[in-house]
Amino acid sequence: MRKSLFFLVGYCLCFGLYAIDDGDTPVDTTILLKQVVVSANKIQVNRNSVPLSISVINREEIEASSESALLPVLSQRVPGLFVTRKGITGFGVNSNSAGTVNIRGIGQSNKVLMLFDGQPQWAGVFGHSLPDTYVASDVERVEVIRGPGSLLYGSNAMGGVINIITRRQKQEGRQTQARLMYGSYNTQKYMINNGYNVGKFSSFISVNHDRTDGIREHSDFRMTNGFANLGYAFSDHYNLKGSVSVAKYKNQNPGPVDNPIQDNIMDVLRGTASVSLTNTHKKSSGAIQAFYNWGHHDINDGYRPQNNQQPRTFRFKSDDHNVGILLYETFRLFEGNSFTAGMDYKNWGGHAWNDTIHGKIGEIINRSVNELAGYMIVQQDFFNKLSLNAGFRYEHNDAYGGKWTPQAGLTFRPFEGNTMKASYSEGYRSPNIRELYISYPPYSMANPDLKPESMKNYEISIGQSFADHVFFAEITGFYLEVKDLIAGVQGTLTNVDKIYNKGIEAEIAYYPMKNLWFTANFNQLHTSKSLEGAPKRKFFMDGTYIFRRLTLNANVESIARLQKIGGEEDDKICYALLNAKVSYLFGTEDKGVKLFVKGENLTGKSYEILKGFPMPKITIMGGIHATF
Repeated sequence: MRKSLFFLVGYCLCFGLYAIDDGDTPVDTTILLKQVVVSANKIQVNRNSVPLSISVINREEIEASSESALLPVLSQRVPGLFVTRKGITGFGVNSNSAGTVNIRGIGQSNKVLMLFDGQPQWAGVFGHSLPDTYVASDVERVEVIRGPGSLLYGSNAMGGVINIITRRQKQEGRQTQARLMYGSYNTQKYMINNGYNVGKFSSFISVNHDRTDGIREHSDFRMTNGFANLGYAFSDHYNLKGSVSVAKYKNQNPGPVDNPIQDNIMDVLRGTASVSLTNTHKKSSGAIQAFYNWGHHDINDGYRPQNNQQPRTFRFKSDDHNVGILLYETFRLFEGNSFTAGMDYKNWGGHAWNDTIHGKIGEIINRSVNELAGYMIVQQDFFNKLSLNAGFRYEHNDAYGGKWTPQAGLTFRPFEGNTMKASYSEGYRSPNIRELYISYPPYSMANPDLKPESMKNYEISIGQSFADHVFFAEITGFYLEVKDLIAGVQGTLTNVDKIYNKGIEAEIAYYPMKNLWFTANFNQLHTSKSLEGAPKRKFFMDGTYIFRRLTLNANVESIARLQKIGGEEDDKICYALLNAKVSYLFGTEDKGVKLFVKGENLTGKSYEILKGFPMPKITIMGGIHATF
């Protein structure tokens, strides 16, 4: 294993042997983009002035991956973050689904909150995230809070926050992009988008379609996604924005290889819409946002003929929603000070039932939960060297009552290029509708008296850039304590004992030339009990070299001591994957055509993340990307 890893690292490094500095890649722009974040205080601030650990993945990195799904890109490029996968594309929504995001070992049961432009995204009845709807082509950048974000974002932000900032056309005029891809397992990916900006109006519209036969019989996947983002600037101070995204997908779950299942087909429609009015003034800025997420699930749970089961005569169906209003305003009271106050209202829930062609045969649930919260956060800068940050949130939930959430931290910048941070933060996850009210006897009996899961997080970090940002490194140490985890005890869901996680995370970026750069991240995790989908070690390194019109990229991802989803406690795996991509550009980036070929798992490593679901070995995809 170690010899293989050293070989793969060397393979990535070899791009530096014959570097020629004749490229014009905007490295400085890339670095500056990573310094500005909005997720920490809900206003644009320098990443080095807030105490939270935040990773930023920008548009250039997402575009370079040629991925249609966003989560695999994050899984590679964010330290401490791991996403479960089970095939070449598609995640699913049932008990054998993938797409769970773990940060620092915390994530199962939706403990990491997904956001679209600051608005929460999860299914109202079962509380899970919606991994198949996070489409890479619709994303401008992603900000990941590695640790609790409940102060600003409430429930489900216990383990962390992933804020997906959607694309808008910023430059004057029109730009259109189209991409076609084809590869292993009859996998096809199609994308077209158009951005338009004239006067005070801007728009961005995209359509994606993915399909694959999958690596096994009965593992096919189909998805079509449409997205639109519109904006109108009334003046320099007020902007109106609206967006809508609709995804229709259908996938089939073949079951574990040693116990396959027939006709386990999921037909899902998901949508989200939002509108916001933002204001920007010299002494204040803020927004009022309204959002509505909805979904319809039509699921055939299938049957196992080898167990003498017969095809099901009914389907599970559900309609769910997650709707709310977010209001916040930031005031700059005096030099170096910012004070943010906000209020959130959310209502989430839905209706689930069993259905036949003749009509309903059994109600499962028809219920919703209300949440109302207020919060404030204050930051004060001193002499451009020290920043203090503190705040609290109070939320009232229909199901369990009130919840207080504090957060505090400091950032110290003693000299040029150096940043030191320390923080204490808390997070929580409210029990979802399924856990509160839906029983599946005798395995999982609901409990309306459940309390929210909660977490305390302590962390310190130090970052340093050298030689005018040519080299940057950051290392973070953390310790977290989770209590009141929801788990089954003698068949009934209840709040159980504590767990403790601790570890280190590191990020490195090296830009020796404008046409050559390397990035890497690493994390080491220790847990007090074995946790599914939480590798003990994760390492990723990426190298890119541009020679005139030719771009070469290779990366290696190494995972150690990962407990399989659905496996026994001692069922742990280690694997290393080598991926590479070659592309050639005709024309320019603004008006041109790019041909590319990419390969994943080029050493043909056999491994599983979900027990009984082998991951694909060598996969090859080729395509064309046009901009005009």
